[in-house]
Amino acid sequence: MKELKQFANEYKMSRIWLVIIAVLTAATIVAQAYFFVTVVERVFLAGQSFAEVLPFLYGLLAVLGARALLTYINGRIGVGIATRVKQRVRRALLEKYRDDPLQAALQRQSGEKVSMMMDAVDELDSYYSTYLPQLIQTAVVPLVILGAVFSQHIPTGIIMIVTAPFIPLFMAIIGMKTQAKSEEQLEKLAAFSGRFLDTIQGLVTLKLFGQAKRQKEVIRASSLGFREATMEVLKIAFISSLMLEFISMLSMGIIALEVSLQLIIFQGISFFSAFFVLVLAPEFYLALKELGSAFHTGRSSKGAAAKISAELTKEGQRLEWGGLTLPDDQPPAIALRNAGFRYEEKGFALTDVTVDIPPYAQVAIVGPSGSGKTTLLNVLSGLLPLSQGELLVDGKPLSSYDETAWFAKVSYISQQPYLFSGTIAENIAIGSTRDVSRQEIEEAARQAGMAEVIANLKDGYQTQIGEGGRGLSGGERQRIALARAFLKRPAVIVFDEPTTGLDLHTERVLSEGLAELAQSSTVITVAHRLHTIKHADHILFLKGGKVIGAGTHEQLLERVEDYRKMISIQRGGRDG
Repeated sequence: MKELKQFANEYKMSRIWLVIIAVLTAATIVAQAYFFVTVVERVFLAGQSFAEVLPFLYGLLAVLGARALLTYINGRIGVGIATRVKQRVRRALLEKYRDDPLQAALQRQSGEKVSMMMDAVDELDSYYSTYLPQLIQTAVVPLVILGAVFSQHIPTGIIMIVTAPFIPLFMAIIGMKTQAKSEEQLEKLAAFSGRFLDTIQGLVTLKLFGQAKRQKEVIRASSLGFREATMEVLKIAFISSLMLEFISMLSMGIIALEVSLQLIIFQGISFFSAFFVLVLAPEFYLALKELGSAFHTGRSSKGAAAKISAELTKEGQRLEWGGLTLPDDQPPAIALRNAGFRYEEKGFALTDVTVDIPPYAQVAIVGPSGSGKTTLLNVLSGLLPLSQGELLVDGKPLSSYDETAWFAKVSYISQQPYLFSGTIAENIAIGSTRDVSRQEIEEAARQAGMAEVIANLKDGYQTQIGEGGRGLSGGERQRIALARAFLKRPAVIVFDEPTTGLDLHTERVLSEGLAELAQSSTVITVAHRLHTIKHADHILFLKGGKVIGAGTHEQLLERVEDYRKMISIQRGGRDG
């Protein structure tokens, strides 16, 4: 439980309080036994009146109240530690997912990430709220009880010492099985969550292709797999509880037999001592049993901690950032020097890219499908780290700049911009990191050609849209993305030509908006349409992950055969 202990070590003061409470709890248990035995002995053997034993009854009542209070405080401290640890772990996972390289983020299922942040982290709760406090209790309470028993009857203390190790031994055997089953259960839950969310998001597609029933069976099988894993964990828990009860009851039976023989036949022990050790014996084994039950949940937490630790320590290429800021007066000069990026060890690679992009340049990246256009776009925007070479911004490596300062200067507009569940105004306001006024939002929408559309909606800018922009057309989503850019006024605009597949009117509106933004920005675009390519100041032609041509439209027509073929095809098609 290395990972769990590391988190717990940061709450040293809370653990000290748990030790203090454990000592006080042990003292109340011994005092409770003393007062109870004293009352019984004085009433039934000494024949004392109720008034004579009343002080001992008050003492018993006070000890019971103190024990209940200490149990409550012990639980509160455990819950407090669990809450703080879960908050910290969730924050660490969120930062990990935020900082994940783009390709790692796209490869993972959303449902799997949600399951990791919610279900797996919740599994840690039982370790800190139950197992850790009980571990400290068990480390203290049985020792104090054992000392009290030895002070009254040494043979009973020896029996306790001999029988007690069987409980932790059984706990260790069961614990190994519990951890394995718990990890299996979490894997099944993550798989089920991922498949379920994917199915919900793609339900329309599944229906259109007649795969809804088939996917229903996949979800059902995944659900049954999670159910079976959960039942296996519960089965181990029930067996564990049964065996712990059996061991403790057998041990107490041996103690009761030995004490009764000493009291009745051999008369080697007083009634007070015999009754006192018999009252303390269940408390001794109760502490061990409760640790056994808590140990089961603790092992479940270990499985979750192992998965979380593996997730947090998973290595991947990522950008490192510095602290420099960028000037506000003009867009920065961007340059790549022998730059390259590889997705995996044997995956697609972008290699040996050298290019200079001056301020206010209009750069088009073109090439056949799979040539590395979007990868180069992501590298230039700072979303992917280089495997080789350099990305220079105003002559300095991108890594020397502050991350927030860089992305404050960049806007990325894709063919499928993501819109969040919320109002249209909220989705436009995401374009700025500062607080913006309603007037600024409306002006950005007007510049993006979206104001008229919004005005015709019943709730205007307060119109609720679904996750991913559900309820809006593709063109409307693109215009909201453009409105974000107008609100931000970036120095560098990076986009995967968003006009592809749109109607002529929407395309014209977007093109006019982009042209207006380009007057104060550097524009880098993955271009698919001939008219966009022809108007670029500088064109990069990619093939197989390499830049095989760079220059103006006329220069590439003259020098690069593949480029001439691509243009010839476009002129003979719909762009002609």
